Amino acid sequence: MVEQYLEHSKDILTSDYSGFKGGSKEAGLISLFGYQNEYDLRDGFPLLTTKKMSIDPIVHELIWFLKGDTNIKYLEDHKVSIWRADAFQHNLSGMIKEGIFSEGMKKYSHDWNEAMKEYGQRIREDEEFAGRFGDAGPIYGRQWRKWKYTDKNGKTSEIDQLGRVLDNMRKKPVGKKHLINAWNPGDVPKMSLPPCHVLYQMTANEEGQLDLQLYQRSCDMFLGVPFNIASYSMLTQIIAQELDLEPRRFIHTFGDSHFYSGLEKRSAWYRENLSELKNRVRNVSDREGHLGVLDWINTNSPREQIEEEYDHVTAILEQLSREPKALPRLQIARKDFDKLTIGDFKIEGYEPHSVIKRKMAV
Repeated sequence: MVEQYLEHSKDILTSDYSGFKGGSKEAGLISLFGYQNEYDLRDGFPLLTTKKMSIDPIVHELIWFLKGDTNIKYLEDHKVSIWRADAFQHNLSGMIKEGIFSEGMKKYSHDWNEAMKEYGQRIREDEEFAGRFGDAGPIYGRQWRKWKYTDKNGKTSEIDQLGRVLDNMRKKPVGKKHLINAWNPGDVPKMSLPPCHVLYQMTANEEGQLDLQLYQRSCDMFLGVPFNIASYSMLTQIIAQELDLEPRRFIHTFGDSHFYSGLEKRSAWYRENLSELKNRVRNVSDREGHLGVLDWINTNSPREQIEEEYDHVTAILEQLSREPKALPRLQIARKDFDKLTIGDFKIEGYEPHSVIKRKMAV
């Protein structure tokens, strides 16, 4: 199953339909629109083995979503910083007004990184500060469990989308209306990050096997997508257990899948040399050949540390040179889905290649 991710990655770097885009996050990217992969969960848990992934942040974020929470204090208290940068940016203007941080910090600069560290520490240590500045906006958990709408009488009400879908699946598991949407147009401008994984739909067959399909509009292939594959495969297993079904397939449908290409100078180099990069990757004859393309990039592109930290192209080339290993298995305690804790999840037989570190563009 790891092979599907690697083939998709290679297609982004070689397809006639892929191209360079100036990203919305001060970083360029190489992008391919439209794709689909599927993972048979009976064959194992699709956690990447071509680089080491930490399972705890995936579990904690999913628990956070399932509880309907949007304040990052839960994550920070469990040493998970994946939403820190987005929440920081979301609350920065308010913190500047109160003199907590100064104006004029350039994104990704030393001052910006140091301010983010201080922000995370204050979220963990100061309940009042976390209450005022820790919310990431009405993101996934809010939409999954507390979708707000105005009824015909003008009253604001809430829908627990996930709870309602589970109730409906108990009545008719083979139905076609079991869908949960995170894209609430009225709330999108208030979010720290518009939903990347926009909606998911579930159905079962008459043999009691559950399939779940995700549509993801924006897909950070190196950092985000491996996380999303694991998270939604995990969600499929949680929901199957909740409904006494067998988890069968996770189907992943992509909008814009892409690799970030560094910041200003390095991105400009990729824009100018994309055709040659595509030809070099197309002509690789074995896994190890991807390291030759990696060497060509590092020899010819701008070599500044901050540029390289945000270059995900070199990171995926290193992964493409590695042989996938056997998939692990995931065991989840049989508990109500909204009462699960980190101790209820156990990964067995995970022996990946070494970690490959890069920073996330926000």
